[in-house]
Amino acid sequence: MARPDPCLPAPADFWSHTQYWAPEVHRHGGAFYMFATFTAEGRRRGTQVLRAERPEGPYAPWSPRPLTPRDWECLDGTLHVEDGTPYMVFCHEWKDVGDGEIRAVRLTPDLRGAVGEPLLLFTASEAPWTRPLDRPGPTAHVTDGPFLHRSKEGELLMLWSSMGEGGYALGVAVSESGGVRGPWRQAEEALWPRDGGHGMVFADAAGRLLLALHHPNRTPEERARFIEVEEVPGGLALR
Repeated sequence: MARPDPCLPAPADFWSHTQYWAPEVHRHGGAFYMFATFTAEGRRRGTQVLRAERPEGPYAPWSPRPLTPRDWECLDGTLHVEDGTPYMVFCHEWKDVGDGEIRAVRLTPDLRGAVGEPLLLFTASEAPWTRPLDRPGPTAHVTDGPFLHRSKEGELLMLWSSMGEGGYALGVAVSESGGVRGPWRQAEEALWPRDGGHGMVFADAAGRLLLALHHPNRTPEERARFIEVEEVPGGLALR
């Protein structure tokens, strides 16, 4: 079996050497951009942008630092382009705010910087299907893995993950304005309710719409799983 090649051979002077999380690759403006989450001792976790000429890399740091606020614990940034304007949608962690947040920040056209203050889109507890973490101490709700999808009918959907009745789960929200600023209406029930999440959707070569997520949610047993879905008014449904 062929060994995988590293797509991010981090430079020796790169600020992070641990917890490389949630890489997403997006084609944009003729190149490929990886949005990935990093941390380091004494530094807050954040999402930084890397660039390559090919989808398989190698990727090199593109933004000079994470594009999430320096004094926040953040993760899982994803690219969304709306009317030619790029945004990064990301999670502000429950470790900071208790009720985890999904936020959006406008990016510079070259994806190397953030413009203005991040806009709060919604909090985890707004979704009826979410449940707080089962842990001692103050109540905490998780936000993980946002991903935006424009349906054939023009609806803007967001997949995102939290804890539900059956553990780690994935739900869908729809923007009532059709834009990233929302307001966002949450589905009553999770799309994937048990032991899996952090999803994205894509169309395969045959045109089928597939949901990709990791399942089960147990280290080191996580594996990619692909499930056919369909667009329905106000969201997605498993086929």
